[in-house]
Amino acid sequence: MAHEGGHYANGKDMVLNTWKLKSGELIQGNFSFAKEDRVFLEQEGGQIKSIYIHDLSVQDQKLARFKIAHYAQLNDVYLNSNQDTSYPLSNFLPLCIIGLLLWLVYTFNKELIQVYILNSKIGSAAFSVFFIFSILIACSKSTTTNSNNSTVNPIVVPITVTIPKTSFEFMDSAFAAFKPSISTRWDDTYFYIASTGIPNHNMMIGITNWQQQVPITQPYNGTNSWSIPLQPAYAATPLSTKTNLMKGAVAVAVNGIPIFNALNNRGEDSYKIGELDNWGGHCGKGDDYHYHAAPMHLSTLNGLKPIAFAVDGFPVYGSKEPDGASMIALDTCHGHNGTNGLYHYHGTTDYPYVIGALKGKVTLDPATTAPENQVIPQAFTKPVRPATSPLSGAAITDFTAVGTNGYLLTYKRGTKNGYIKYSWDLNNKYTFILTDTSGNAVTSTYQR
Repeated sequence: MAHEGGHYANGKDMVLNTWKLKSGELIQGNFSFAKEDRVFLEQEGGQIKSIYIHDLSVQDQKLARFKIAHYAQLNDVYLNSNQDTSYPLSNFLPLCIIGLLLWLVYTFNKELIQVYILNSKIGSAAFSVFFIFSILIACSKSTTTNSNNSTVNPIVVPITVTIPKTSFEFMDSAFAAFKPSISTRWDDTYFYIASTGIPNHNMMIGITNWQQQVPITQPYNGTNSWSIPLQPAYAATPLSTKTNLMKGAVAVAVNGIPIFNALNNRGEDSYKIGELDNWGGHCGKGDDYHYHAAPMHLSTLNGLKPIAFAVDGFPVYGSKEPDGASMIALDTCHGHNGTNGLYHYHGTTDYPYVIGALKGKVTLDPATTAPENQVIPQAFTKPVRPATSPLSGAAITDFTAVGTNGYLLTYKRGTKNGYIKYSWDLNNKYTFILTDTSGNAVTSTYQR
């Protein structure tokens, strides 16, 4: 399928996909074509490398089979396009009739042919014209096309599927259990979610790969609220989260917390490398709490309602179908059509957790480029302190609220504990007290 390379172009905008083998080896190259049980990747410089599909990691086997199926679908319309150019026997019928009549007349009355055709100018001319006309009919190509074949140049008409506009009552019911910690509103185009960026569950415990960020409130309100389109539309080509959207949110959970790509901005699975807490979240450089894995625990409060909505407008459900049935097989986008014919995603405990590719149309921020591109409109964080660095060997063991506007985080490094105690006042003045494992404390204040 496809063709053997020819797309390589060196330059700063050239992006090569990274494929992971079961052995852990990483190979860079873009899918070019497939043959039998192998995929062929076009690498830097235009070199072609073949890999057996079964040697790829499970998630990259899914990607390979998706691309194979995609190209097969594109090519299928052209596979039976030969037109029938044979000469049917029926075309020779006039000549056969003339020949038969002449033979009968000649057999019973030779003089008739001699007088009226061979020795007559008019008869000879008429016979000649009729004979030539019959030859032309016999030699003309059939215009009948084999019923099993299509035309030589088939016209592929794109099918436009109109998706019903999502009811704001349906969306609002999904967020109802988490009010008044969050608030919602809507207009004719978007459903808006305002929140503080702090969930109604504990955070941070369980992180073993820590960047030293901590959760603080975020101004997700007013014009900086999260926006979900009410009228989803299918994208011509779903936008893969393996090579896109490593910045910003791909969905918003029903508790007002954004959900980011399963891969961090370095292309690593945040869950597998220990960056996430027991609820599937952590904090970014702006001390903004967000999920990278599916917040499956939200189904405890929301039952069979969605646990999130993707930024393309489609809902995200937990481990059950909306009617309570067991989840059926998912496509490469991590979703499928429900019994009502409407598309939705599912959260799972394995990669890609929430979104494998955005099924719906979205608008990308022109100021960002893949893989660190993002969808707009997008709510933004507002940091209060400079970004921090990873603390090697630190594991977060406790996180508790202190008063109404503060937290105490406890981490362990080796056999000793360290602490971050922080709080903020009504004037958005933040105070951080950092105590390392040797007992040394440093206090810093910041004004938002």
